[in-house]
Amino acid sequence: MANWKNAGIVVEGRPITVGGLNPWSHEWKWSSAIAIELPHPSYPKQVHRMSVYEISNGDLSGTFTAGELSAHVWGFYVPDEQFAGN
Repeated sequence: MANWKNAGIVVEGRPITVGGLNPWSHEWKWSSAIAIELPHPSYPKQVHRMSVYEISNGDLSGTFTAGELSAHVWGFYVPDEQFAGN
């Protein structure tokens, strides 16, 4: 399984980049039956269970996991190998 890096925390609907794409503008395709647990970036003792998704626009694609960390505030994580491209 990949190591995951925090790609950012945003208010729901606000722009963020995953694989060169804004996930709010694309359909999230569930890519794994395995949920992963990742720490909140600011509060590492808080662990959040998240699913893995993929998005694509035909030319670009990205794999990520996301979860609502608090009301309407989302954390996005990408695999290590994808992080350099964000």
